[in-house]
Amino acid sequence: MTLDLRKGSVHPGEADTTSMTRNNETNTGEPNSNVTSITHKPSLMREAASALTGQESWDISEEQQDQSVARFSLSHNFGSSSLVSGSVPYKGTLLRAHSSHPLDPLSPAEIAVAVATVRAAGATPEVRDGMRFIEIVLNEPEKHVVALADAYFFPPFQPSLYAEAKGGPVTLKQLPPRQARLIVYNKNTNETIVWLVELTEVHAVARGGHHRGRVLSSQCVPDVQPPMDAVEYAECEATVKAFAPFKEAMKKRGIDDMELVMVDPWCVGYYGEEDSPKRRLAKPLIFCRTESGCPMENGYARPVEGIHVVVDMQHMRIIEFEDRKLIPLPPPDPLRNYTAANSRGGVDRTDLKPLQIIQPEGPSFRVKGYAVEWQKWSFRIGFTPREGLVIHCVAYDDGSRGRRSVAHRLSFVEMVVPYGDPQEPHYRKNAFDAGEDGLGKNAHSLKRGCDCLGLIKYFDAHFTNFNGGVETIENCVCLHEEDFGILWKHQDWRSGHAEVRRSRRLSASFFCTVANYEYGFFWHFYQDGKIEAEVKLTGILSLGALSPDESRKYGTVIAPGLYAPIHQHFFVARLNMAVDSKPGESCNQVVEVDVKVEKPGPGNIHNNAFYAESTLLESELKAMRDCNPLSARHWIVRNTRSVNRTGQLTGYKLVPGSNCLPLAGQEAKFLRRAAFLKHNLWVTQYDKDEIFPAGEFPNQNPRVGEGLPTWVQKDRKLEETDVVLWYIFGVTHIPRLEDWPVMPVERIGFTLMPHGFFNCSPAVDVPPSYPSADGTNKNCSSECHLQSKL
Repeated sequence: MTLDLRKGSVHPGEADTTSMTRNNETNTGEPNSNVTSITHKPSLMREAASALTGQESWDISEEQQDQSVARFSLSHNFGSSSLVSGSVPYKGTLLRAHSSHPLDPLSPAEIAVAVATVRAAGATPEVRDGMRFIEIVLNEPEKHVVALADAYFFPPFQPSLYAEAKGGPVTLKQLPPRQARLIVYNKNTNETIVWLVELTEVHAVARGGHHRGRVLSSQCVPDVQPPMDAVEYAECEATVKAFAPFKEAMKKRGIDDMELVMVDPWCVGYYGEEDSPKRRLAKPLIFCRTESGCPMENGYARPVEGIHVVVDMQHMRIIEFEDRKLIPLPPPDPLRNYTAANSRGGVDRTDLKPLQIIQPEGPSFRVKGYAVEWQKWSFRIGFTPREGLVIHCVAYDDGSRGRRSVAHRLSFVEMVVPYGDPQEPHYRKNAFDAGEDGLGKNAHSLKRGCDCLGLIKYFDAHFTNFNGGVETIENCVCLHEEDFGILWKHQDWRSGHAEVRRSRRLSASFFCTVANYEYGFFWHFYQDGKIEAEVKLTGILSLGALSPDESRKYGTVIAPGLYAPIHQHFFVARLNMAVDSKPGESCNQVVEVDVKVEKPGPGNIHNNAFYAESTLLESELKAMRDCNPLSARHWIVRNTRSVNRTGQLTGYKLVPGSNCLPLAGQEAKFLRRAAFLKHNLWVTQYDKDEIFPAGEFPNQNPRVGEGLPTWVQKDRKLEETDVVLWYIFGVTHIPRLEDWPVMPVERIGFTLMPHGFFNCSPAVDVPPSYPSADGTNKNCSSECHLQSKL
């Protein structure tokens, strides 16, 4: 449920998992006095519907409610439901209540049912015993199922959307069953199998009842290795530390205590047949702390080099070992630690005064299950083990034009971190952190007052572990509002009158740790119609050791004997746009815009003329593009059938931020698997199965250019279709001394900005604010404004 924090009222259709808390509140374990439970009685349902829509919209008798039957007609306007003119009254009957929207992430109960179903389907006891569960995700339904759900089953109801798109009124009884997709690795046979399970009947544990699933398909995928798992990493570390030759090699370096040793398993990548996916391999990096009994010491400050180890992860045994070169361990760096107790002698700054973020009248956003409404924005929160945060069904309420679609699905689908040192072991550092590890599986449980400030809504994330159990990352996704300075301002110089509006944004985010680095992924929504994607990089540098008097040009010396190689971080955003698109429509196109300088001549006698030139990206092979800041290059996704008041096609433009391309040579081994990095933008025609730019299994992948570079060879037409933008953006990291011992956040990203989508500025109606007696800012007529939004 979502709470109106002014009145303590409850909005209908909400899951009772809402956890909005101020950053300075203490969790006492007592029930939240603001949380109001709701029983499904007709009177309460009518009251809830009235609170949501401002009118009596549901007509539910007790008998009908007992049978979960609800009748409604389009003659009632549910909020911004008039997306399509010429609405057709709905005469169907909804016979079954739906507690899960088709795009909601899998619940713990659904995950457990999917695992049990697959286990039961194992052909032999050996097969069942060998099953290791790499990933379980919702098998996202086709777009028409999502449209059906939004039209008939989840408020605000918009039946005209689905009925009109299909050519007339329809009668609906229920949504199709949800499906789970599982990647299962068999440790006994070294096989990877993809299962599809229909979740026929799943009840919450508290309700009891039957839990049923049905296998729809299972497919063994040859010649691949699925992502590594944390359980495997822990077993690999224990295996290496117990290996007698490794212990002897560490003794040569003055280390007898294996508790000091840190083993970070890295995937081997693919450099030749020895890395073939016929074996599940890891090539660990070794580090060593200096103090026993000090788990918070920064062990990454002492890399161990010269030891070559390859681990067979299937049988958990070492298959290659060589102490190639004795490089002394770097001496303990007095600046290596970063915890409050150990950094710089434990002296903290003492001149910081409290900075509080308060919202005494509650937040301006509303959450119903995984559906979010804020200002005029609406979208759905999703989460997967691989991508982490996913944003679904982004739309903007544009007054008389109704709820207008912007995008169907937004997420970060891959990231690659190649290093620039050609020496062992650094040349093998080219991690595919999403495809080889999983961004979502490595996410954090966020802390109030540290990761986020203000009044926060948290979402939990549920996963399967390696052995098929269900694990939950509490407070994994953070949703909150932020003040963002000036939105717009103008002062009339004649009268001295000034109009100014403050900006705020709604941020959805999560953080993850992959070995030594941390990454924060943010989607910011603004009051002027912009969407900003931002990645925050922090954590600890991946270091190497230097021999005495050795120098190396491929990085930065951080401390005596300690060296940080130069490297790059690349992120891939997959943007399935749906600008002004109604369900079932495929009417978007992409144009590239460059600013050109007019040639001197009679039309440019002052040599000052320049103009914007648009080029339609007609097909996929013509849509492999690079950034060009010299021409202010950007790309616009336009709707070919929707125009603004000047007759121009409505659109949203992708505005690049700072960016780069791979600095490795064209024949670099990691580019076999990451050929998509060779361009900053790719555009494809939507295909439900084309999700990951390096293919689904980049780990030890021997196939050149699998994924996005292969898909575009179809050269599908893009003049008018359902388009997907793949935007690749990166940063070249030349390490600084100031990045040690922990790197301050570095930001990188891009912006989706309305371009002719609105007839004028959508931010012109934001109310002014004024300072109050307590020092906070309040909107003029704030009571009216907040009541309309909460």
